[in-house]
Amino acid sequence: MTEGAYLYILKCADGSYYIGTTRTELELRIAQHNAGTFAGYTRSRRPVTLVFSQWFDRVTDAIECERKLKKWSRAKKEAFMRGDFAELHELAKRGPHHPSRRPPIAGSPG
Repeated sequence: MTEGAYLYILKCADGSYYIGTTRTELELRIAQHNAGTFAGYTRSRRPVTLVFSQWFDRVTDAIECERKLKKWSRAKKEAFMRGDFAELHELAKRGPHHPSRRPPIAGSPG
């Protein structure tokens, strides 16, 4: 295997997304997630399905992208996976607001 790595996104049985990187073959890594090999996020959310992957020539670039994507909202992740960069740009302009977080009510402890 070369110096690169895959960035991959899995859709879990509960509808959530898991983002990871691997230097191994994607098929093997997905099988490991589905077998419960890893004691982490996906073990209790099986089965998982590969919904996106991208090869990076440098493993450090794949890891950097993984860390960035993990901070994004679900809507931004989905726009990224679709390759809808216009929508991604619009979502980025809206700021870091998460749709499930409400601003504090005026006068309340916040």
